[in-house]
Amino acid sequence: MIRTETFFLAGGLALGLSFLFVLQPLSAPDEIRHYISAYRLSNQMMGLPDTDEYGQVLIRKQDEFIVNQQMDGLELKEQEGEEPKEGNDQEEKERIVLGQQLTEYTYREVAKRSLKGTGEDELISSRQMAVQTTPLAYLAPGIGITTGRLLNMGGMGLLYLGRLFNLGLYLGVVWLALRRLPFGKPVMCAVALLPMTLHLAASFSYDTMINAMMFLFSAVCLDLAYSGKQVKVRDIVLLAAVIGIAGPCKMVYAPVMGLCLLIPVRKFGGWKKWTISAAAVLGTWLVAMILVNSQTISVYTAGTENYIGWAEETGYTMNGLLHRPGLMLQMFYNSLIWQAEYYHLTMIGAYLGQVDPVLDVPYIVVMGLTAALVLLSLQRPEEETVYFTGRQKTWIWVLFIGCAGATMFSMLLAWTPVTSLVIAGVQGRYFLPLLPVALMTLKNRWIICTANRDREILYMILCADAYAVLRLFSIVSMRI
Repeated sequence: MIRTETFFLAGGLALGLSFLFVLQPLSAPDEIRHYISAYRLSNQMMGLPDTDEYGQVLIRKQDEFIVNQQMDGLELKEQEGEEPKEGNDQEEKERIVLGQQLTEYTYREVAKRSLKGTGEDELISSRQMAVQTTPLAYLAPGIGITTGRLLNMGGMGLLYLGRLFNLGLYLGVVWLALRRLPFGKPVMCAVALLPMTLHLAASFSYDTMINAMMFLFSAVCLDLAYSGKQVKVRDIVLLAAVIGIAGPCKMVYAPVMGLCLLIPVRKFGGWKKWTISAAAVLGTWLVAMILVNSQTISVYTAGTENYIGWAEETGYTMNGLLHRPGLMLQMFYNSLIWQAEYYHLTMIGAYLGQVDPVLDVPYIVVMGLTAALVLLSLQRPEEETVYFTGRQKTWIWVLFIGCAGATMFSMLLAWTPVTSLVIAGVQGRYFLPLLPVALMTLKNRWIICTANRDREILYMILCADAYAVLRLFSIVSMRI
């Protein structure tokens, strides 16, 4: 029988490529900023200027069509003899990014673009700002863009290669995680093959790297905790490296480090080695956080005012929230009551693209995928071991709730205007990194599947993904 990790690699590659081409570049959540961040890293790799005097990333002239699709209005003005001023409001309104809204026009625009470059390599401003985070978050797509530039490829070539390299990183790291995982492989494989997970994996999003690294971190912790292996120096180095790479991207996943506490002290060789190992992992995370996010942390902790740009309203401040715990609890309660279904749908992948309700996966498919995850988490008739004790299950759920709570608090602070009744900006995809381990806690001795249908369920998930891709292709092809 084919191994789970091999099944994932084959299925993930086939479906990942399908998502990559059907949901065209820059259609994923915030993908334009991730693309620009990878482009900036590519400039640095090639020894070229990366930003202009305003901090906006420089791109090749031939790639301008990617960030400025709507030039008809400007061209019409020029024909009428009017010279629009550079950077004025009208021009900014007419700058439309390729793929931001997937329509039939997007497919036509992509089809007419050649993968070959035009030779217009002079650098111009993209009018886009990069994400301020660790450059390691964009290493894979940055290498893809650089490779395309060295091969004299055009803008579409850069977009596809960047996405392809990011998908390759995801498949490789999750494959390693599945190989290392001592149990629960079908569960992690299923989460890694969800429509939302694959959509992110086949994009420029740094969530690709975060999800893969968190899966690997979880797998290593569970392997060290529940296999017969002793903890070695290379294991600590691996855990420290993974959390040091992924941790600075999103501080809210810091509770994931608590999985290390599942590893018995005796496997370290005593408390002294345990303390040194814990200090190494935690210290690596702290150093990475200070190097990457010290400015961001100081802004939110010291700020007395907060302005939410998208809403053009005042937002909450850290000091204000800490002095009004009742309001904060009310916002959390409102969000969970009113938004719980939305979190579930956007975690599985009901709305893809820019969380576009038109690019949807039918509710019955979402519920089927949810049922598949639950079934894969239950005990099989031939299995005798339930690895997690009651206390360990409770600890894992404390970590999961901690990540979810930190995510919601960060969005309350950074994205929610004071007039909102719920926390704005929270999506279910933010809960994916710890989802496999949380699902593994569902295994118990009271509910046992009468037959092992794991492989059939995994094939069903692939079929659901394939249906979603075909449905999305038909929707975009008919969308004007």
